[in-house]
Amino acid sequence: MPHQGETDREDRDGRGRAVATTFTRTARAAVDAALAEVDRELLRRYPGEPATRQPVHTVYVPADALTDTTVSALVGDWGRQALALLDRHAPDADTLAGVLGHPQGAPAKDVYDRVRSKLEREPVEDLRIDFEDGYGVRPDTEEDAAAVHAARLVARAVADGDAPPYLGIRMKCMESAVRARGIRTLDLFLTTLLDEGAGRLPDGLVLTLPKVTYPQQVTALVRLAEDFEREAGVPAGRIGFEIQIETTQAILGADGRATVARLIEASEGRATGLHYGTFDYSASCGVGAAYQSMEHPVADHAKAVMQVAAAGTGVRLSDGSTNVIPTGPTAQVHDAWRLHHRLVRRSLERAYYQGWDMHPGHLPTRYAAVYTFYREGLDQAAARLSAYVARTGGDVMDEPATAKALSGYLLRGLDCGAVDAAEVQAASGLDRSSLDALAGR
Repeated sequence: MPHQGETDREDRDGRGRAVATTFTRTARAAVDAALAEVDRELLRRYPGEPATRQPVHTVYVPADALTDTTVSALVGDWGRQALALLDRHAPDADTLAGVLGHPQGAPAKDVYDRVRSKLEREPVEDLRIDFEDGYGVRPDTEEDAAAVHAARLVARAVADGDAPPYLGIRMKCMESAVRARGIRTLDLFLTTLLDEGAGRLPDGLVLTLPKVTYPQQVTALVRLAEDFEREAGVPAGRIGFEIQIETTQAILGADGRATVARLIEASEGRATGLHYGTFDYSASCGVGAAYQSMEHPVADHAKAVMQVAAAGTGVRLSDGSTNVIPTGPTAQVHDAWRLHHRLVRRSLERAYYQGWDMHPGHLPTRYAAVYTFYREGLDQAAARLSAYVARTGGDVMDEPATAKALSGYLLRGLDCGAVDAAEVQAASGLDRSSLDALAGR
């Protein structure tokens, strides 16, 4: 029996009624004290989904592709090329729906119109200027000039208000052969960008660290970011970066331990994303070139490990790309579109909400797949969420975790333009702030 005075023999319930309890105050205080460090660790390691928009794709362009153009001109050209392909190979909604296996009629026209509008208005959501594989090894003077030029173009696009929502560079990796070159390019880019931006880095800035094999390489970039922030007077923690997963060591270390969670921990809160590198990773596993794909079993295994490691951390996932380009005669373009559309849809169903696009011809099927995914599930998701909020249950008894997923689904649809705020509110009875709250943002 508990010692007298150690327990509340007559505690009160939520309605103020007396209820009997047995646990002592001492025992409850001891539990709180024992778990205090765990509570802090949970908050630090698993802050949940960020409140910011996640782009549906990343477009990579070699740094030398910007030599004679601007960011806005490049992005606009991608949109025009994508529209030209639509006009040539799928000039109306029913044709595109037939190619992709979608129902024809009003739903197809709605998706088609949204795709065309997106290509005219915002064809690229995330642009990465590539100084790694897409750029290669150049003379130092040439890469120095390209890094400064890229920063000036990014700063100009941001100042003019016509930059994509997210943009930045992919530097060379931290391996010894190219480490100094990658660090110098990053320094030149950030320093010039800060100077051109009147001492402020743009909100949508994204940096990508490729070919990571050891957590120490991630920590090295953290130390560089800290040094830059301190010397340049940038707020501490301002510079974040993505980690590209394209080596086997990034999934399973030499010591037999899973590596991805260690990479996230090594970033000390600066990691914003994990990007899967389809072809480098497949090649590192010995997969033949003809079979390297986003849906190969080695890809599925790597991404499943990434997904589990990143869950709850606020670090977002991106799938890779296909290298099958929609070019040539109509039949060949349609085949490439069907493949790309199927791969994008497959990624979405597996909760990889972002991917890479390597060619303007991939944009129509990227947005067609994304918009169809969110529009076809709008009514059901809204109804389930409405029933959850009203506690009426409906056909499915959902739990808080499912309500969080449902609201996240609707928010992603809103962010990319697949659905409109008015129709989401009409279907669910919830506005944007209510959805944010349910999603835990």
